[in-house]
Amino acid sequence: MWLAGATYDRPVSVTPIRLFGDPVLTTPAAPVTDFDAELRRLVSDLTETMHAAGGAGLAAPQIGVGLRVFTWFVDGEVGHLVNPDVTPVGEETEDGPEGCLSIPGYRWDCRRHLHVVASGWNMHGDPARVEGSELLARAIQHETDHLDGVLFVDRLDPQARAEALTALTEAEWAGVPAYLPVPEPVVKVSPH
Repeated sequence: MWLAGATYDRPVSVTPIRLFGDPVLTTPAAPVTDFDAELRRLVSDLTETMHAAGGAGLAAPQIGVGLRVFTWFVDGEVGHLVNPDVTPVGEETEDGPEGCLSIPGYRWDCRRHLHVVASGWNMHGDPARVEGSELLARAIQHETDHLDGVLFVDRLDPQARAEALTALTEAEWAGVPAYLPVPEPVVKVSPH
């Protein structure tokens, strides 16, 4: 996917997504300070990876980058936000099914605010503001949590969280370092 207005030194890429248990997912991300070509490539890689994985959002820590950037794809709208600040609008909350690309194959009901306003910057350093309700509000809160080192299972009520953690330790992908690069084949050359 190519983003309008971005310049590229290389094509964007689908990047392996870090899985539950990877320390980068529970480490707060650093604020972005340089709005440069590298940031634009990161936003492009996040967007391409999110689309390839079929997600509603993806945060930079999920691909191993500890910066405060996320993308979303909700109701046909693609967007991103850098250094977001999220404010709930009203007190209305709702339990709803939530999943995560870093916790593949699982969904649990999680309580979120129904309406939020998020402000921050776009990849060019211009101020950006997003107002979201329902699914977009949920995606914005979920991805901002990733930037704070919080996973949605941390927000479940105690009983549901205990059940979720038990299920995750038994997941077929538990302990699999999916982010490790595939080793290059070794070619042995005869000394003769």
